Amino acid sequence: MDYETIDVTPLSGSIGAEIRGVDLSGAIGRETFSEIHRAFLEHLVVMFPDQHLSQAQQIAFARRFGPVMVDPFMKSPAGLPELMIVIKDKHETLAFGEVWHSDNSYLERPPLGSFLYALEVPAYGGDTLFANQYLAYQTLSPGLRRMLDGMTAVHNPLSYAKSISSGNFGAHRTMQLRNDAVMEQASRIETEHPVVRTHPETGRKALYVNPAYAVRFGGWSEAESRGLLEHLWHHAVRPEFTCRYRWSASALTLWDNRCAMHHPVNDYHGHRRVMHRVTVEGDRPS
Repeated sequence: MDYETIDVTPLSGSIGAEIRGVDLSGAIGRETFSEIHRAFLEHLVVMFPDQHLSQAQQIAFARRFGPVMVDPFMKSPAGLPELMIVIKDKHETLAFGEVWHSDNSYLERPPLGSFLYALEVPAYGGDTLFANQYLAYQTLSPGLRRMLDGMTAVHNPLSYAKSISSGNFGAHRTMQLRNDAVMEQASRIETEHPVVRTHPETGRKALYVNPAYAVRFGGWSEAESRGLLEHLWHHAVRPEFTCRYRWSASALTLWDNRCAMHHPVNDYHGHRRVMHRVTVEGDRPS
């Protein structure tokens, strides 16, 4: 179906599209927003280059999709709890979230989508990879699909929290923790979600396990789960399921955490990268 109020250009054969012809800083009419939403559901990841957004305008656009949430671990600017500033400075070698993942999948209601706005980008590097989890599920063997359809996976943030507590986001880092009780908080969070979730808007099935937070299958030990989880993680990011986005300053990207994974590429040591992230709350996977 054609789009009448926006220009939509696919970035690959499997995932991602660039949207032009709309100014997100102004009022967005119902028809235009409906087409943006349709492109989002069709392409899983949509990029809006050449936007000039204040923090309030970015948050307001995200709220068109649903209630915004506050990250349980990372500190936000004063007075803007729903905004995360994602920074890697010139002297730093570790990047935030540098592994394939779906944001905050350990929550009871994981995010619907994440809105990342580029303020400063390096001269080269700092791209983000995205992977289509509809295709990851569809291309599994019929036998494996039948088995996974009835399974759950346990998600928790402990490995992420251990990385934080080891000093990766300590006082010497530009990004700061929300408080000093990261490990205590993380130890209390453990959620079980379907391995294959049904998208609440499209009705399509997507693989929903990621190497950052999925630690074992429901009723299985971690040792028993490891081999199959690793098989699924490798399968889920096959090149033909992915696209790679080269950021430009003032670009906003929105991705669907319910059916896509992403991986920021940490290949720009000695350069500064600054992003603003707003995250919209989703529903409980089913």
